[in-house]
Amino acid sequence: MHAFDVLGDPVRRRILELLAEGEQTSGAVTAVVRAEFGISQPAVSQHLKVLRDNGFATVRPEGTRRLYAVRTEPLQDIDGWLDRFRRFWTPRLAALATEIERGKRERRLRSDHPEE
Repeated sequence: MHAFDVLGDPVRRRILELLAEGEQTSGAVTAVVRAEFGISQPAVSQHLKVLRDNGFATVRPEGTRRLYAVRTEPLQDIDGWLDRFRRFWTPRLAALATEIERGKRERRLRSDHPEE
């Protein structure tokens, strides 16, 4: 499965977001995903398996629990692929940041010198 096929699913993206916060038990991941998406525990397990099988997550046993963690390598590969497209949005984001700072500076000057 291609990396974008794996990440194309909103449930798998959400699972990766949870794992990005730190190692999680399968039970903790399942509880959040079931609450947000209304899917069954076996369905969450299938999504975890897809992430594992495609290298996006690792699992390690700890007693009776299974602890999942994100693997960064596939995400770095995606980041590398996206790098060729950053030129389309980076200048616009930089211009936006400049305008935001300009607005902050103008508000600060107005508050320092209120008109009477």
